[in-house]
Amino acid sequence: MTPYVFKTTDYGKTWTPLASAQDGKGIRGYAHVIKEDLVKPDLLFLGTEFGLWVSIDGGKNWAQFKGNHFPAVAVRDLAIHPRDNDLVLATHGRGIWIIDDITPLRALTPDLLKQAVAFVSARPVQQRIEGTGGWASGDAVFVGDNPPDAAVINYYQRERHLFGKLKLEVLDSSGRVVDELPASKRPGLNRVTWPMRAKPPRVPPAAQVAFAGVRGPRLVPGVYTVRLTKAGKVSETKLTVGLDHRAKFSAADRKAQFDAAMKVHALFDEESALMDRIVSLRNALAQSGGGLPEGDPLRKNLSDFDGKVDGVRKKIVATTEGGAITGEERLREHTDQLYGAILSYEGKPGGYQTAYIDALKRELSDVTKEFDQLLAQELPALNESLKGKGQQPISVPSAAQGVGASNAPTGSAGVTGAGTILPTNFRISY
Repeated sequence: MTPYVFKTTDYGKTWTPLASAQDGKGIRGYAHVIKEDLVKPDLLFLGTEFGLWVSIDGGKNWAQFKGNHFPAVAVRDLAIHPRDNDLVLATHGRGIWIIDDITPLRALTPDLLKQAVAFVSARPVQQRIEGTGGWASGDAVFVGDNPPDAAVINYYQRERHLFGKLKLEVLDSSGRVVDELPASKRPGLNRVTWPMRAKPPRVPPAAQVAFAGVRGPRLVPGVYTVRLTKAGKVSETKLTVGLDHRAKFSAADRKAQFDAAMKVHALFDEESALMDRIVSLRNALAQSGGGLPEGDPLRKNLSDFDGKVDGVRKKIVATTEGGAITGEERLREHTDQLYGAILSYEGKPGGYQTAYIDALKRELSDVTKEFDQLLAQELPALNESLKGKGQQPISVPSAAQGVGASNAPTGSAGVTGAGTILPTNFRISY
């Protein structure tokens, strides 16, 4: 996967390496294509098996392009639009990507990069006129939306709701509230859709996106109660949810699928709880270490202990930027893959999937034991040393506590906004 890139200025008589096995310059993956900018010859774009690299100095230094969350994917061809100054990338497996307006890259000069702040030119701004119509087939084409992947709940209000809370809830057959929906306050007939899903799991943050973990499992068919509370008065109705009539599996199979999905859902929650404890401990270690003078042996002891705790963290989540293409998969990534596989088919899960749930549970149990052993064997001595120096001892939330985390999807670590990281300690953001 070593890149080999050479240039010639004498029609092939001699060649100068821009990237080779000896001086890869941080470039990853063998090279597929290289393009010179149409305006600034020193601005080069290199597509490799693992992404796009940019050089603003004729190939002396290279940096990977990460703007707009561009993945580390094979770039097989490149084209620069001569009118719009856009860079068009043909990838393998991720479609066509367009990097809008490379004019700012052309404006980067050594003098500009030395300034504390500076404006960077861009292409002229247009106040575009919105166009309408113009379909090639005229009005002969009919496109209809698919039905919503949700149950539709209708209710009527004579007058607009003005005072007090208007609450719309869905309860299962046991009377447990499974969802609360936003209720419209408008008078007349109102329509609300219910996605028929449990809440998404709480997924530990990592360097890779948990694609499946952003969804909750779809609830099983059955009879649900819809409860509307308006100004203290409660109204209820029954809502029957059935299987798709085309389904080849039974309601019992659907129940087995839901139960399996919820087991993995709970596994995500347990992983997150353990990560909460690890993050809390590492924050406390950093705070305690920061309060000690440089050269204090206890400071190094705290750092060494933190390294061991971080080693446990790396058994739970992937920590290498670049997503699944890095090949780094840990407990959280395996859990997400299993969760996605179970959600992708609503019939009875396979025996191997059920067995895999148990295997992941055992793996999490082993990691939890390793963390607890670290706390039991090494933390007490560190706390005694901290007390001896007048410092507060370090406490860790128990498994029942936790510090909370976001349910939102996680992105690549170290990437913020749509920016390009470039060499020699400079950075461009659009």
